[in-house]
Amino acid sequence: MNQPEQGLVGLRAALGAGVWVAPRLAGRLFGLDPKGNPQLPYVGRLFGVRDIALAYGLATATGSERAVWLRVGLACDLADAAAGVLGRRSGALPKLATVLVTGTAIGAAGLGVAAMLGDDDSA
Repeated sequence: MNQPEQGLVGLRAALGAGVWVAPRLAGRLFGLDPKGNPQLPYVGRLFGVRDIALAYGLATATGSERAVWLRVGLACDLADAAAGVLGRRSGALPKLATVLVTGTAIGAAGLGVAAMLGDDDSA
């Protein structure tokens, strides 16, 4: 596993576990309003477990299976970034939250691309 893959696994595992265990706190850290949106813990936990599953899949995959996990993760990250932009356009997300959620997704996508470029097995 190359360094970007290791970073991606660590980021996904930490973020996913943190959001699943403490969704209200995670929401506040991302500029969201858990008090104004009581459904946020439920949706946050959906996101959290998805990131845990992506981390586990990449961490345990071998050979060409890693390419599949990297591509799936990249698709999720790009969809998350698009959701951030759409959330801002619709007025659902304040500016700071948009920057935080979209920036995190773009950062993870960048790690995914770096991992793909750094490993001939995942191209």
